[in-house]
Amino acid sequence: MELFLIGIGIFISGVIIIELITYAVKNMRSATRAKVRKRLRDYAYIESGKDATEIIKKRIYSEIPFFNRILSSTPGVKALDKLVIQANAKYPMGVYIMVALFLAALGLLTCTVLTRNQPLALSLMVVCGCFPFVYLVRLKRRRIEKFKRQLPDGLDLIARALKAGHAFTGGMSMAATEFDDPLGPEFEEALNEINFGISVSDALKNMVGRIDCEEIRYFAVGVILQRETGGNLAELIETLANLIRERFKFEGKVRTLTAEGRISAIILIALPIFLFGFLWFKNPNFLKPLVTDPAGQIMSVGAILMMIVGAIVMKNMVKIKV
Repeated sequence: MELFLIGIGIFISGVIIIELITYAVKNMRSATRAKVRKRLRDYAYIESGKDATEIIKKRIYSEIPFFNRILSSTPGVKALDKLVIQANAKYPMGVYIMVALFLAALGLLTCTVLTRNQPLALSLMVVCGCFPFVYLVRLKRRRIEKFKRQLPDGLDLIARALKAGHAFTGGMSMAATEFDDPLGPEFEEALNEINFGISVSDALKNMVGRIDCEEIRYFAVGVILQRETGGNLAELIETLANLIRERFKFEGKVRTLTAEGRISAIILIALPIFLFGFLWFKNPNFLKPLVTDPAGQIMSVGAILMMIVGAIVMKNMVKIKV
């Protein structure tokens, strides 16, 4: 069984390394060509429907044709691709899946060779395989936070443009020009969709799907309702910008009041890990039963699970939704 796992790890690692090297060489030959391909992936459209009158955006999961076909028919791929879109990742989803498979195979191979412990090797394989997706989640969160900081100023710009007599799309065009990523490119993509013939309501809904935050939902709902019922759109957008600013101020007060609880949670989680590492380097024989003995392994897994549950509980205790 161990030789079988080692063989699988070596085979998967070899195939993925070859594919990643090939992909890297292609991109290194022409950086401009890679940028053009990324823009084509973002703005590629195909015709669908009985009369081919509906235009939908085509997503390319991988630049490797056979791998792209496999991913296109695999369930759950669209959810991962949505994460790539929301994170505005530099590479297509296929690259991150290959990296995840490579890290999983590397973790499985390394742990199998060093410890000969199959359950531990499989656990490490799962953990290593999750690293690229954890990176995408963090990238998505940083992008959303930056978008939230830019949104009030962008809404103020749109409101001033409407008061000056410009159309709503004209105000969005000004915001797209004045702001950098993520607000500028997102507004620009919404305008591109409108220019392709998509309605303003659908373009705003698509932007809500690309940016997973409540503030942009308020903006989209307000604009859609105003277009259906009428009203002063400039005043509505200006009020929404002020409301978002006040919400940021209140969130800052909440973070200040819960800072002690968050620091305590970090210390309580980090302390056992640092203590284990210190004792392992000072006296490895003292902790070896926790790794080699079956009872010790069960105790170690139980301790890790209890630490995870404790971290979740402490996080929920200091988390206040605004």
